[in-house]
Amino acid sequence: MTLRPRDQEAYRQARRLRAGGMPFRRIGRQLGVSLATVHAWARDIHLSAEQLEHNHTGPDGPQNPEARRRRAEAWAERCRLRRTEYQEAGRIAARAGDPLHLTGCMLYWAEGSKKRNRLCFSNSDPRMMRVFTRFLTDSLGIARERICLSLNAYTNNGLSIEQIESFWLDHLRLPQSTLRKHTVNHLPTSSSGQARNRLVHGVCTLAVHSTRDVQHIYGAIQEYAGFEEPRWLG
Repeated sequence: MTLRPRDQEAYRQARRLRAGGMPFRRIGRQLGVSLATVHAWARDIHLSAEQLEHNHTGPDGPQNPEARRRRAEAWAERCRLRRTEYQEAGRIAARAGDPLHLTGCMLYWAEGSKKRNRLCFSNSDPRMMRVFTRFLTDSLGIARERICLSLNAYTNNGLSIEQIESFWLDHLRLPQSTLRKHTVNHLPTSSSGQARNRLVHGVCTLAVHSTRDVQHIYGAIQEYAGFEEPRWLG
């Protein structure tokens, strides 16, 4: 293996540390080189059973409860910081005064599910759903192909599931690929689906799996309404 002069010392140290039983990832962190580089340098060095066991159960091993707890806490903190950044971006967008952005965020405050990592909005009003779709695509920049559409539909109104699907896809200008599994003829406690012609096209749900976008909305809602909701940040 031909190495640049500045890499030769790191190469020697990597092999020495590996021979001593240190995991590839820890060697990389210690020497400031990539995991792939460490693996290429020292993959021919085989560890003993005792060394492998220590890597799994030692102070930094994945089987050590304290190590797992530290890693879980560190990961949770990184995720929380990202959610904070996404909410701040939403606050900044709210200050721009865009009417569509304001409308979409207020609709979500009223009708959206309050999940941490998934945006989910349901309603039976086609006009409201169309406005909310415009909010997703125009204000948040979400590609139409990323939106998931599902229905709670009833077949006692003379329309087939295919016809109801076509209605929503055409009205919201979404591609066929956005369709997901539907709930058919499920009668809610409100009995809204029992009366004929009450919900001809059922209830439409739009969902986007995106921590960034839902936290953006949460930040914007708080900015628009002037309050703080720590539960949304998690």
